[in-house]
Amino acid sequence: MRALVVSGQWSPKQGYHLSEDERLGKFARCGSQAWKNTVFEIKDVPTPDPKDDEVLIRVKMCGICGSDVHLHEIDKEGYILFSGQTKLPRIIGHEFSGIVEKTGNRVSNLKKGDKVAAESIMWCGICHACLSGAPNQCNRVELLGLSVDGALAEYVSIKEKYCWNINGLSSAYDEGGVFDAGALIEPIGCAYNGIFISAGGFNPGATAVVYGAGPIGLGAVALLRICGASLIIVFDQINERLQIAKDMGADYTFNILKMNNSGLGDKVMELTGRMGADIQVEAAGAAHATIPEMEKSLSGRGKIIYLGRSATTTPVNLDTFVSGANAIFGARGHSGYGIYPNIIKLMASGRLKPGAMITAKYPFNSVLDAFKASIRRTDGKILIEMT
Repeated sequence: MRALVVSGQWSPKQGYHLSEDERLGKFARCGSQAWKNTVFEIKDVPTPDPKDDEVLIRVKMCGICGSDVHLHEIDKEGYILFSGQTKLPRIIGHEFSGIVEKTGNRVSNLKKGDKVAAESIMWCGICHACLSGAPNQCNRVELLGLSVDGALAEYVSIKEKYCWNINGLSSAYDEGGVFDAGALIEPIGCAYNGIFISAGGFNPGATAVVYGAGPIGLGAVALLRICGASLIIVFDQINERLQIAKDMGADYTFNILKMNNSGLGDKVMELTGRMGADIQVEAAGAAHATIPEMEKSLSGRGKIIYLGRSATTTPVNLDTFVSGANAIFGARGHSGYGIYPNIIKLMASGRLKPGAMITAKYPFNSVLDAFKASIRRTDGKILIEMT
């Protein structure tokens, strides 16, 4: 089968402490500290044979994620920008949908021909975190397309326990639309996990700000709108993405490059009648710039939800959080807690309509062109049509 394979040079940075597992397995819990000079190639590789508890999926649609782009982009020393768990070489891609082609002997809930989407957090189910009900914090986690082979390929083999049947999306979408929507569940699930699981949600009527109008930020806008936010403000640097945010439910959008040095937090205070925002979502991966603006524009008992992963250290004024009874919530992943089935139900009902997020589709043969387009960051979500 054909697949997009990423290889790189293993060169841990001086001062980065490798665990014994990392050293022996040549994988990094923080990829940007160990992998450099990546090469992206379409290759012919063996089609995987599913194990007893796995299904072989013929991939129909796969999204390009910011994590994938951060494997492509490098810093001045050649190191990748992705700061999460990474093991190369790897077939990348983790936001996907497809059709079950073959099932293992112990697969019981899926059959050949079922349309499916899958989680990308490969939780083990038996460690302390998993047994305690926190699969996204699994102690033995693998990441699809980053530390195990992913779905920018004609086929992917994956455990049944990570797969969700999306046949029901046919009530709201045509055949192609089912696979488009299915590939969006993963990034929207990350926003859902941050807002409703990690941070505990919000009361209808709450005011909200989203920093960063990439796919996860756009997913946050859509969820905030349908779940009752009375005011949604979005900041970004790219006009095209701000327009998508408007289309998906934002009340106000601002290009931070055109604000004439007016503070973002000051604008939030102005639009909320000096009350501050109840919910502030960091989906830009620019905490050094966004967190200070969030701090000064939080309402009492306001929440900052940190989704934009970046290996940076950012100072915060803790006295602000004491006085305001405020909180910062980190969130990774989208597994457990009914996240996938709830998003599927919202899509099938027609209440969650994420289609505006999709701004480009490329055939698999042009996937390298799609990555070049992704780096410009003018698109919402780019999808790769595999078949």
